[in-house]
Amino acid sequence: MAVAQTDIFADRLRALHPEMETEVRMIATTGDKVRDRPLASLGGFGAFVKELDNKIVAGEIDCSVNSLKDMPVACTPGTRIVAVMARGPVEDVLISDVPLDELPEGAVVGTSSVRRKALLLHMRPDLKVVDLRGNVPTRVNKMRSGQFGAILLARAGLDRLGISCGHFVLDPTLFVPAVGQGAIAISCAERSPYAEALSDLNHTETRLCVEMERYILAGLGGGCSVPIGIWAVKELDEVRVRGVVLREDGSKAFRLDRSIGDKRPKEGLDDYVHDMKEGWEGLS
Repeated sequence: MAVAQTDIFADRLRALHPEMETEVRMIATTGDKVRDRPLASLGGFGAFVKELDNKIVAGEIDCSVNSLKDMPVACTPGTRIVAVMARGPVEDVLISDVPLDELPEGAVVGTSSVRRKALLLHMRPDLKVVDLRGNVPTRVNKMRSGQFGAILLARAGLDRLGISCGHFVLDPTLFVPAVGQGAIAISCAERSPYAEALSDLNHTETRLCVEMERYILAGLGGGCSVPIGIWAVKELDEVRVRGVVLREDGSKAFRLDRSIGDKRPKEGLDDYVHDMKEGWEGLS
């Protein structure tokens, strides 16, 4: 996935700035090297992104390309998100021979996401959800080999890797995506001489929506260790925000669907955070 997304970025940058010399350098983070342990045991949410950020600060690389959903809401000091590219598909997909409601009782479903696990158990508490790590092809191969009855992945990953396999797209209004899902973010040093050129890849509408999602997530104090989904979509002069927060076991969920206008967006976002917090506290 990292290679595919970096190629998308590099091709776009070269098209916009053919005069720039571009070198792609692949860097293996701890997450790439260790695939048999839960993310929390490897430093938690954003740990691998920070490894790349540290190389930016050290001057070893000029920018990094990341899935925005994997990035913490607070940037590493000395770095900033200079561009968010046009968003791809936001949905999650179930790779399975049958749709979610037709999976056999007790079927084993693989995912490494606490959000996906909680949403699955909320909809199908009879399922057995187990941790599944590795790159997308590895996960798909494990499914095909019969190790799992189904697995959950981001639709954007399948599309960007060109993987064709039987799957069912989950309704994002119910199976609410992770913050920033489907978006590619470019980070660079705060005073990078390449910032202006890199910012040409920024997609205004995508940036607006994902920044609202990240603002809400920051207000809730969440990361990938908390089952939270936030999805913002521009609709004329408003942004419609759908959110869900769940107990980890999926036994309870709180949802909030609200439109926030352009005139006083911060006030609307603060109200949204307040109401989500109240709903979250009500789950305990």
